[in-house]
Amino acid sequence: MRHRPRAAFLALAAVSVLGLSGCSAIADADPGTGSLGGAPATPAPAFDAAPALAKLDTLAVKGRAPKTGYTREQFGPSWSDDNSVEGGHNGCDTRNDILRRDLVDLTYKTSTRDCVVATGTLHDTYTGTTIAFVRGQDTSTAVQIDHVVALSDAWQKGAQQLSPEQRRDLANDPRNLQAVDGPTNSQKSDSDAASWLPPNKSYRCTYVSRQIDVKALYRLWVTQAEKDAMSQVLHSC
Repeated sequence: MRHRPRAAFLALAAVSVLGLSGCSAIADADPGTGSLGGAPATPAPAFDAAPALAKLDTLAVKGRAPKTGYTREQFGPSWSDDNSVEGGHNGCDTRNDILRRDLVDLTYKTSTRDCVVATGTLHDTYTGTTIAFVRGQDTSTAVQIDHVVALSDAWQKGAQQLSPEQRRDLANDPRNLQAVDGPTNSQKSDSDAASWLPPNKSYRCTYVSRQIDVKALYRLWVTQAEKDAMSQVLHSC
């Protein structure tokens, strides 16, 4: 009988430790894995910023050109499958191509040959949150497709000199597209790295390096403020 209080104390202590461990596991879980708790996630490799910094130095630095003449139509019909980049002419529009790439646990609208995504789960890189996607007039906007280099920004930094076909490719290039949280995408609007970065700080190095890749690929330039912001992010990686 005299040992029961000690046993009860040890049991309570064990429960407390497990409770603390469970909270830690949830807090530390990688939102991109869909795993909460369980075995510890493999640490992500350190981000090597050197290639992005080197490529950033190859980009021309100029002032922002006027937005005069910009319309979304300058980059072709929205989500056109008629393009020359990966996924073009595959019989599925670009928006659904990116949803299929970036979401997990997918279901598809019937009779669409597994093209039109009906439901899925997004582990959002911009916010670090998990978002349920349900296709519908009032629900689809919860997940939007972001142009990593916004089309308006591209227009003011060299895309006016691209051919219509090149601008259509830019608008549909998977390298420039990411499924993200809808409200966060709306907040970004057409900002460049000098005025907007993803709230999820752990993704900023990748985000900026993707912008640099796209600008180099399509011969777009950066402003000095934009280059400074990109360099600051990459030097913190």
